[in-house]
Amino acid sequence: MSGPRRGPGSWRERQERDPYVQRARREGWRSRAVYKLQEIDKREKLLRPGILCIDLGASPGGWSQYVTETLKGRVRILAVDLLPMDSLPSVEFVQGDFTDDSVLTEFRHKLAGERVDLVICDLAPNISGNRAVDQPRAMNLAESALEFAREVLARRGDFVCKLFQGEGFDAFVVDARRSFERVKVIKPKASRAGSREVYLVARNYQL
Repeated sequence: MSGPRRGPGSWRERQERDPYVQRARREGWRSRAVYKLQEIDKREKLLRPGILCIDLGASPGGWSQYVTETLKGRVRILAVDLLPMDSLPSVEFVQGDFTDDSVLTEFRHKLAGERVDLVICDLAPNISGNRAVDQPRAMNLAESALEFAREVLARRGDFVCKLFQGEGFDAFVVDARRSFERVKVIKPKASRAGSREVYLVARNYQL
């Protein structure tokens, strides 16, 4: 990894001190990221029983776990990640890169023509520490997620996507507004203060 060197164990020590990490352990969530989706959902009321949801970049499963527990299993979730993920109720997991043709084909087969109500995406590239490298990678993932959402969403469906503020960010928000009735950018309290991480919330897809 390039960028400034940190002392051994510093990332782990920061994790151990993180109040959201501690809270997630106490409350039985798979990751601290659950609190980001929880805040977005409480503000936006995204979840309702019976929806079909796709979770991009799902592992270790915090967001899928939040959706299925909040809806008491009255949901169908298709989840995908390069990394493995332990099973969850109401979740069908595909391991792979969602931009690969083979994974897309498997998703289309599982959907069997059914349109999706909600696409959630917490994807991030492996961080090198070089913003000139990391930002284009992050925007490329977000653009692929938006393209995928446009393919699968039902009319009036919703899309939530992690973004990093920087080059390409403003153009992405403008592009999303072409397809959705309402678009806003939210920085949840659980996003670290020094991070450029925010979430785009796009409502009411105009098919």
